[in-house]
Amino acid sequence: MSSKGKFKFDRITDARGGAAFTVRVVTRAAATEIVGTQEDGTLKIRLVASPAGDPAANDELVNFLARQLGVPVERIEIVAGADGREKIISVEGISPEDVEAKLGGKTAD
Repeated sequence: MSSKGKFKFDRITDARGGAAFTVRVVTRAAATEIVGTQEDGTLKIRLVASPAGDPAANDELVNFLARQLGVPVERIEIVAGADGREKIISVEGISPEDVEAKLGGKTAD
């Protein structure tokens, strides 16, 4: 996985009225950022907060994704994995193609 350039994560699926995708969070980072994808297509995101299952870390993740995707926080839900590093995220009112376009080209500096 490279932290430069465009990357593709292929675990985005159509969900009722939106999209769902898998995220792996890494905590205790210097900055909150998308760093790429894992081999299985899971989006990897660094968070400042810790630990991964802490409500503060989950809030940080949801707020970060809302900003990146340009959707209200209320449209994003952690539907599985709220207590761990691997999470399934559901975003209402956005297509998988829009998620790919908005997050697929984001990388760490």
